[in-house]
Amino acid sequence: MNTKQKIAVFDIDGTIFRKNLHFELINELVWMKVFPRYVRKKLIDLYTDWLEHKGTYESYRMELVKLYNQHIKGKKPQEIKRASQIVVPFHKNRTYIYADSLINKLRKKNYHIIAISGSPIEIVEEFNKLHMGLDKVFGTVYETDKQGFYTGKEKFTPVKNKGFLLKQYIIEHNLTLENSFGIGDTESDLSFLELVSHPIAFNPNFNLKQIAEKKGWTIKVEKKDVIYDVTCKIK
Repeated sequence: MNTKQKIAVFDIDGTIFRKNLHFELINELVWMKVFPRYVRKKLIDLYTDWLEHKGTYESYRMELVKLYNQHIKGKKPQEIKRASQIVVPFHKNRTYIYADSLINKLRKKNYHIIAISGSPIEIVEEFNKLHMGLDKVFGTVYETDKQGFYTGKEKFTPVKNKGFLLKQYIIEHNLTLENSFGIGDTESDLSFLELVSHPIAFNPNFNLKQIAEKKGWTIKVEKKDVIYDVTCKIK
C-alpha cells in the first residue's frame, strides 16, 4: 500500500527571507535603469512609512505591488530575470534561522515542501534555485503581449488565495494534509494555515497574532539569533 507524501507550505517574504524580494527587485530595476529613477524615492518612502508605523506590513506590501505593476508595462522578461540574477546572489543568505532549520528537518523526514509568495515569479524561482531548493515555488506571473512585453496586468496571483492553491496542488500531486506544516507571517497566509495540521505564525503581524492566539496556534518569534516560543495556549 502506497503512503501519500506529507506536505509543508511556507510563505517567503518575512518568513524565510528576512527582507522583501519584491522591494529588492524594484530597487535593482531602478539601478539598471529599467525603471525610472523616481521609483526608488517612492520605494524608500513606502519603506520608511512602514518603519515609522504609518501603515501595516500588508498595506506596505500592496503598495509595492502597485508600484511594480505601474512600471512593468512595456518591459521585457529578460530584464526582470537579469535583475533577479543580480539581486538573489547578494541577498540569498539573509534568511531566518527558524525557517531554514524547519525546512531542513522536514526535508529529512521526506516532506514535499512548497512556498507561495506574492513577489514576481522570476525572483522567487531564482531565490529557490540559489538558496531554498524546495520542490515547488509559486509567485506572481505577469501577462505578456504578442511581442513578448509585459502588459502590466497580473496573469496568476497565488497570494490572493494560498489555501485554494494548496488544496489544488495536493490533489494534483497525490499528497496529504495529514501531519502537514504551514508557516506564515501575515493574514494573507491565513487561508493555508487553516488547512494544515501544524500552523505556525512566525514573527506575525498584529492581525495574524490575534487570530493565532484565538485558535491556539504555535507562535514563534526570532530576534537576532534567538528563537522564542510565545504561543498563547487556550485555557
